[in-house]
Amino acid sequence: MVSSKTTLKAGNMLNPTPVVMVSCGYSIDEYNIITIAWTGTLCSEPPLCYISIRPQRYSYKIIKENREFVINLVNDKLSAYADWCGVKTGAQVDKFEATGLTPVRGSKISAPLILESPVNIECKVKEIIPLGSHDMFLSEIVAVDADKSLFNPKTNALELKKANLVSYSHGNYFNLGKLIGKFGFSVEKKK
Repeated sequence: MVSSKTTLKAGNMLNPTPVVMVSCGYSIDEYNIITIAWTGTLCSEPPLCYISIRPQRYSYKIIKENREFVINLVNDKLSAYADWCGVKTGAQVDKFEATGLTPVRGSKISAPLILESPVNIECKVKEIIPLGSHDMFLSEIVAVDADKSLFNPKTNALELKKANLVSYSHGNYFNLGKLIGKFGFSVEKKK
């Protein structure tokens, strides 16, 4: 059989990735926002996640010294802010002031949440692992803060689809698409 594939140079092709703004800093004069695409879940119990940052980035030193940060999920309303925070450096501009985004102290850590984000994940760094171009901040999730509008008023269940989250794929931002199934749908009995 003839392959219909073309082999590319080895590289990061795992797409899409979540779009997140990571907020950091111990005090208001140190607060910063960095847009991150290299992030994800590592473990359920204990709840662990990671972000990977180039050591040259302004936020790297802040997070390394304070050992905490917040992963702020991005929705369609925040996508332009996320893009802007990804191309500007906190070494030259106060990103909270420039964007008008609102820093709010975390419930378990000192780093600020971004109030306008639908979901904020408070993290404490457990280990920093040098990987090459990026260092991975392996972190424990110590709290999750979600906007009250995301909860079903009858069941009080979190309905994350209401958040209109955004993903990033090969240089472009996308709204999450239409629902095509739920976990276990492939083995459900048909009615």
